[in-house]
Amino acid sequence: MVLLRRVIGDALRARRQGQHRTLREVSTAANVSLGYLSEIERGQKEASSELLAAICEALGARLSELLGEVSDTLSLAEDMDGVLVPVEEKPAPVKNVATDGKVSVSVRHDSPLKATLRTTRKPRRDVVYAA
Repeated sequence: MVLLRRVIGDALRARRQGQHRTLREVSTAANVSLGYLSEIERGQKEASSELLAAICEALGARLSELLGEVSDTLSLAEDMDGVLVPVEEKPAPVKNVATDGKVSVSVRHDSPLKATLRTTRKPRRDVVYAA
């Protein structure tokens, strides 16, 4: 099963790394501890809407943009068998892959209730990130 907090964390990390910024830089700008931001990016902690808004502001992004990316990822994942629901049989080592041309999603089932979701997004050429 794919957890929303992991998809959000992946999207935040991709934005931060795309700007070549460190966790320390973003945590300072968002006024959140470095460790907590790291846990959010790894999908280990659920961020409140206020905290997500602060992190997005620190990244020069709109919260709606981030949630749109997350929505696109989840939409692709919903079409993949067993991604958003528990799997009864032993997980296969083979990954499921889906793409819509802008976003690619691959899923590896780690256990019946845990799946590792990896997304890759083609960079948007029309977006300029503020440093």
